[in-house]
Amino acid sequence: MPKVCEICGKGPMFGQSVSHSHKATKKKWKPNLQHVKAQTSSGVKRVWVCTKCLRAGKVAKAR
Repeated sequence: MPKVCEICGKGPMFGQSVSHSHKATKKKWKPNLQHVKAQTSSGVKRVWVCTKCLRAGKVAKAR
């Protein structure tokens, strides 16, 4: 299961952590995804959604 938001497509970001001595090591930042029941056109479905989309109201949560 890829860690990708099903609404906006936000996924992990890659980069480097740089220490005080300026030694770089690879790093991965993961999005804050929540598994929620959402109302879709095909009915109620469990989807992975980032918290930014949840707070913006882009997802109608199923009751």
